[in-house]
Amino acid sequence: MPNMDRIKKYHKVHMVGIGGVSMSGIAEILVHFGFTVSGSNNVETESTKKLEKAGIKVFIGHSKEHVLGSDCVVYSAAINKDNPELVSARENNIPTIERANFLGELTKCFTDTITVSGTHGKSTTTSMVSLCFLEALKDPSIQVGADIRNINGNYKVGNSEYFIIEACEYVESFLKFSPKSEIILNIDNDHLDYFKTFDNIKNAFIKYVKLLPDNGLLVVNGDDKNTLDLPKYTKAKSITYGITNKDTDFFAVNIVFDNDGFPEFDVYARENFYGRIKLSVPGMHNVLNALACISLCDYYGIKYEQIQKALLSFTGAARRFEFKGKVNGASIYDDYGHHPTEIIATAKALMNKKYNKSWVVFQPHTYSRTKSLLDDFAKALLNFDNIIILDIYAAREKNTYNITSKDLADKICSLGKNAKYIPDFEECVKYIKENIQENDIILTQGAGTVTEIGPMLKNA
Repeated sequence: MPNMDRIKKYHKVHMVGIGGVSMSGIAEILVHFGFTVSGSNNVETESTKKLEKAGIKVFIGHSKEHVLGSDCVVYSAAINKDNPELVSARENNIPTIERANFLGELTKCFTDTITVSGTHGKSTTTSMVSLCFLEALKDPSIQVGADIRNINGNYKVGNSEYFIIEACEYVESFLKFSPKSEIILNIDNDHLDYFKTFDNIKNAFIKYVKLLPDNGLLVVNGDDKNTLDLPKYTKAKSITYGITNKDTDFFAVNIVFDNDGFPEFDVYARENFYGRIKLSVPGMHNVLNALACISLCDYYGIKYEQIQKALLSFTGAARRFEFKGKVNGASIYDDYGHHPTEIIATAKALMNKKYNKSWVVFQPHTYSRTKSLLDDFAKALLNFDNIIILDIYAAREKNTYNITSKDLADKICSLGKNAKYIPDFEECVKYIKENIQENDIILTQGAGTVTEIGPMLKNA
């Protein structure tokens, strides 16, 4: 059982933005271990309904009265400092704690926190590891950045010392955690609105590695030159994995794909045959994600048969190449990837499937990322037969970057491929519906509202 003494002084916790992906998981963990939790959210969601069923009082909308009587107020990074509940907490001398800081304190309550980080593949690999631990009956607590069908949500509360969490590098929030084991999948140019340079990103990961205790574990991707030197920054045991790099502890060979693009491959552990693994998610990038999972789970004593069964049962986290249905005989998939490296990985996964022509509906995510990686986005999108660009999803930003989605469409056209800039969703759906053919594949791609296009196509 985790030792909650570190945070027991906060017996009554109020959470502002409780419906958030991470906040909701924290709320249920607290309730499970005897804390009294309330929260507020802008709108009612499936997540807030689930929390209410768990006995948590959820207010829709924000009011100063909601925080009264609380021992602390936890808030997500998306909440403005002038939120009435945060103002009220300060006026009443109630401690306010940002989500990442509170989650960091929570990780210290578990003797074995396992964190999965990297620029790409975190949700998928965290899901894979979680299912292997569940299959091995290790009863972990879990926090993932996306819903997993197998656990009917993005979190699960267990009673063991294992806490498996997705650890994001943005604003260096992963430095708040206390990991016993870390998987680092890759390090790539991203979140440059915060980091400014790649060196700053790399330095954040070096600081993250230094958090490991000497008796901890570091698992790194041997195919990524940016992660290979990380073991020298810790005394923890390190394990490497790879596909192209065979000078690793775990590597995959004899990789084949079925008609759905799902891979099957042989795994070797330190040059000894480990076993054959089949996945129910597409793409070579998921072979790497599975190798990261196998490397860690083998260290934790989980048997090959349990890992094999768990990985085969994993059909993907929500919005990770997720099948959404059909329209006019064409298949619709939805994917969260919003970085050029992720788009290329998805395009390669698509190429392993049997289809007629490919369509991508891409919604760039943030002005800063679009501006800094414009050429890379254009080249990545050339992998599709038909390209539609929606307006940039601003997220947390204002357009001080002098960039638009038309700039991206024009850049693609300058590279010799036609790309259509269609900002209106209904017009986009109409155009696709009129032009698709049977056995085409349509991929809606991005981290914003582009996910609405699939259902609109199905219902058009």
